[in-house]
Amino acid sequence: MGERQRAVESVGVTPWHPMVVHFPLALVVTAAALLLAARLVPRDSHAGILATVGTWNLCLGALAALFALGTGLVGLIDLHVGPDARRSISMHAAWALFTSLSLLLLAVWRGAGNGLASRPSWLLLIILLATTGALIFTGYRGGQNVYRYGVGVSQVRAAQ
Repeated sequence: MGERQRAVESVGVTPWHPMVVHFPLALVVTAAALLLAARLVPRDSHAGILATVGTWNLCLGALAALFALGTGLVGLIDLHVGPDARRSISMHAAWALFTSLSLLLLAVWRGAGNGLASRPSWLLLIILLATTGALIFTGYRGGQNVYRYGVGVSQVRAAQ
């Protein structure tokens, strides 16, 4: 184990990524459902509440995605894996970068461009649903890195 890897593990950076990736997934999926419901419900009072909570979830989900992206990139420091795992990690990182930036732009569009209680536009919803699908695919690719290639999984040596 290299000196840099020991330093990263000593500050507790390595185990953060698997924990924080669940927050953007939960927040963004909930935001998409709430904002879609806000668009579809007939009563304006209910739509306003759904839109407000959905907007907050989207903004928090975008911030959580940036934090997950950062912890994932830090986790790549001194990572030694084979070429197949490296290709899979690269694809996961590319999707993570795309979805994080997309979520950030959507959060700014929704949070700064409209009143919190206003019904979201169909265009925003379509892009949000597509981005939510991309985020789910990103999570799937991350799971493949762990379960297929063993990235981030340490092996315990048997006592001799």
